[in-house]
Amino acid sequence: MHTSDEDSVHIEQLELFARIGVTDLEREQPQRLTASITIWPKVRFDFLHDDITQTTDYAELCAAVRDFAAARKDKLIETLAAALAEHLLQVFPIQQVQIELRKFVLADAQYAAARLTRRASVG
Repeated sequence: MHTSDEDSVHIEQLELFARIGVTDLEREQPQRLTASITIWPKVRFDFLHDDITQTTDYAELCAAVRDFAAARKDKLIETLAAALAEHLLQVFPIQQVQIELRKFVLADAQYAAARLTRRASVG
């Protein structure tokens, strides 16, 4: 396997909906969130040979992110971001993922965000 920490794919502000919030009332209806996701594949771009089966299909990844978020009921965006990162590392052939999850609930700010980076376990 030819790995690289430099080759990555970035998805900017994927729109998704999740039941998220501290109060039961806040979690009653799905809220709009956005996720910006960068993935580092296990195979360097040089070795893909223009073959989608050798890489991560990012349309499939986006669908997985939306489905995962829709199925949860977390109080904190931090909890959702951490669980989502672990899920993506288990399901897709990626060595690292960075996620910024934005929530639009503050009247005097554009958004609140949780940002994290996780690496796949070795072995």
